[in-house]
Amino acid sequence: MTSQTHANVVARQFGPRAHAYLNSAVHALGQDLDMMEERVGHRPEAIALDMGCGGGHVTFRLAPRTKKVVAYDLSPDMLATVKEEALRRGFQNVVTKQGAAEGLPCPSEAFDVVATRFSTHHWRDLPAGLAQMHRVLKSGGMAIFMDTVSPADPLFDTWLQSLELLRDPSHVRNPSLEGWRGMLARAGFIVDEVAQFRIRLEFASWISRMNPPAAHVAAIRSLQQRAAEELIEHFSIEADGSFKLDTAMIIATKV
Repeated sequence: MTSQTHANVVARQFGPRAHAYLNSAVHALGQDLDMMEERVGHRPEAIALDMGCGGGHVTFRLAPRTKKVVAYDLSPDMLATVKEEALRRGFQNVVTKQGAAEGLPCPSEAFDVVATRFSTHHWRDLPAGLAQMHRVLKSGGMAIFMDTVSPADPLFDTWLQSLELLRDPSHVRNPSLEGWRGMLARAGFIVDEVAQFRIRLEFASWISRMNPPAAHVAAIRSLQQRAAEELIEHFSIEADGSFKLDTAMIIATKV
């Protein structure tokens, strides 16, 4: 075994899979993205931040609606893919920056809108990352947080975190909705709106995006096949391993 930081693990996991996330229907589409567009509206003078941009799907929705979007991610390969795709789509107002969420290299109160989607569960220190988003957002600015949320029930929570970690060693944690509310309040945000969704993860594509070792795939299937009835019902586990997760979109304002 070789010594490596969590940041190295994240970069190693996502770098080779940048195009897989760009082309993933689960990531490219969604009610949350549609709602985000509606809530943001058209802000021709606004500067926006896509924190942990991944395949760039938030960036591509915000670019036509704002003056400038900063796509920020830990993976240089992800950023290269986002930059290439932005130019292909004709977005000249997208700028990419590389780094960790906890060390955002942007001036305070630099953004009118900050958003993050399906990224926070990889952050080594989520409260620190939220503090950075609060710092760079202008007073009265809009913050949008979109990610998988864990059930409050400890049994369901343990099962979900186990599957996530077996599939992806860069996974840290999916907080519960109540956990989100607490962290956002401590970071200085006022929650204005919460929308909840269910997404179906088709097993084969969910696995192929991260390409975990065969032993880990077998362990995931074993957990699914041995799950209690209430787990099978809650996560809507299908015979082929496909299942459903709860996600949430939280819209907040900087105090």
